[in-house]
Formats: sequence, structure tokens, C-alpha cells
Amino acid sequence: MNVRKATVGDVRAIYALISSHAELERMLFRSMADIYENLQSFAVVERDNRVLGCCALQVIWSDLAEIKSLAVNQADIGSGIGKMLIAQALEQARQLGINRVFALTLEPEFFEKLGFDVIDKSTLPMKVWSDCARCPKQQHCDEIAVARNI
Repeated sequence: MNVRKATVGDVRAIYALISSHAELERMLFRSMADIYENLQSFAVVERDNRVLGCCALQVIWSDLAEIKSLAVNQADIGSGIGKMLIAQALEQARQLGINRVFALTLEPEFFEKLGFDVIDKSTLPMKVWSDCARCPKQQHCDEIAVARNI
């Protein structure tokens, strides 16, 4: 398996991965246009020229970035792809000089195994909540905030 920056040739696979999880209400849906517009923030894991997972890192401020759209092919969950993508996102944050990374998740245990701590969502800056406007769970959010210092 190989972790690399996403290319335009990966957009359909990224879209399919995210959509499969969004349909199960495990993450927010992202349109193909949104993926194209934010492609530079995505990394993928591939094997045999097939994308098996994706993840985006969005810079929020000088000292904060968000891990978004972490999705792994259903058949490959548990094979270490998610850990590889998080490691890549953390390394990217380090290279950018960002010292804190967070995620909003329904699976905090996964992130805790990777050194993240559960935090109070209200401690995050308001800019983080821009995605909430398009979330169907807006009024009853069940996501848990996790963060890790780098």
C-alpha cells in the first residue's frame, strides 16, 4: 500500500468513498465540485492502482488544522489504512508548522488509539462550524471532537 497526495484522477474514487460513508450518516457528503476545489488537501492510500482510502487536512488558522473526510473502503476497514492516512496528515501539519490537529468524529476510540484526546467542541473556533450549515444533523450533532498536539 502506498500513501500519496491525491490527483485529479482520484476524484471519482474519493467521491465514491465519501459518498458510501455519507449514505450511512458516518460523515458529511462532499460533491465532486467540492473535492476538485479542495483536492490539494487530500491524500489517498492506493494498492494496485486502486484507491482504498482518503483523508483531507484543512488549515483553519496558524496553529490549527482539521482532519476531514477520512474514509476507507468498507472491505479494507481494520487493515491500517486509516492509521496511514492520519500519520500522513500529521506529517503534513508538521511540515506546515501547525502544532495542533483536530477532527470531528463518530469514532473517537480510533483517534484516541493514535494519541488524540476527546475535547469539548465549544473550545474550537467558530470558523470550524462552517460545515455545520450543510449538515442534516445540525440541530442534534452527535460528532465528538478530538485533538492532538504535534
